[in-house]
Amino acid sequence: MNKTVLITGVAGLLGSRLADWIIENKPEYKVVGLDDLSGGFEENINPKVDFWQMDLVNHPIENCFEVHKPDYVFHFAAYAAEGLSPFIRGYNYDNNLKATARIVNNCIKYDVKRLVFTSTLAVYGHGYGGIFDEKQQQAPIDPYGVAKYACEMDIQIASEQHGLDYCIIRPHNVYGIKQNIWDKYRNVLGIWMFQHLNGQPMTIFGDGKQTRAFSYIDDSLEPLWNAAIKPEASKEIINLGGIAEHSILHANQILQTVIGDGETVFKEARHEVKHSIPTYQKSIDILGFEHKTSLKAGLTEMWEWAKQQPMRDRFVWPSYELDKGIYSFWK
Repeated sequence: MNKTVLITGVAGLLGSRLADWIIENKPEYKVVGLDDLSGGFEENINPKVDFWQMDLVNHPIENCFEVHKPDYVFHFAAYAAEGLSPFIRGYNYDNNLKATARIVNNCIKYDVKRLVFTSTLAVYGHGYGGIFDEKQQQAPIDPYGVAKYACEMDIQIASEQHGLDYCIIRPHNVYGIKQNIWDKYRNVLGIWMFQHLNGQPMTIFGDGKQTRAFSYIDDSLEPLWNAAIKPEASKEIINLGGIAEHSILHANQILQTVIGDGETVFKEARHEVKHSIPTYQKSIDILGFEHKTSLKAGLTEMWEWAKQQPMRDRFVWPSYELDKGIYSFWK
């Protein structure tokens, strides 16, 4: 009898690409996917996925658990617009914390072998000198980081009280084929591609000296799988993703080199962490992570894909929960 994997956020970047990887590499597993299609696209979903279109907060997701009784759950569904989160607090907490609580409940009820939850480097806040190590005390500086940290804590409590096994992954700046490049609030590399495809200059907030480690999705797929099945990944918290440090300005220059064109404009600075560089040894030791894809190589593949995409309408929030203090470029 086939084993079953459930992936939330299966129409998004992480979910759709992991589903592809499992179907291609682990044919003994059936893949079931949940997504409300608010931030992903049905065209991203592998046709072999048993797809349930559901909102994790309002719909009866327990029906999916009851039918499929998944062995492993990968909970990727979230709205990861960190910079926007102070202006959509209620939605942020519903979409992240409340949705995760419902997933945790069902994982306990249906005896899921392990929950793999994707958190974020935002839980670290400023970190220590811009370096983020899994042993550090978390100190988020925005509601998105607060929500994800609360999810992490809730999962750990569920483990202590109910025996739920888990692995918490903190990915960072993931990019690649099947990313939502039509969302103006998140995924800076995709935003730049959209802007260039639509004859607009590429925007940088502040001076562009912020540093990040970008993560090509394909490098993280097998490690994500290992987070579910490896005994040594049980009850661990692990940073996962690229290890090369780039300033935002340098990343923009690399993309313009790949495209062979482009211009940049600078906008007002946002409330954000200046330097965000995670440690990575734990991901190598436990998950077998390898940083195989340079930023230029990954952007080259993503740009070739982006040029073939339909000209979808760009997602824009019709109204914010809080307008006071919002940046001019989002008004």
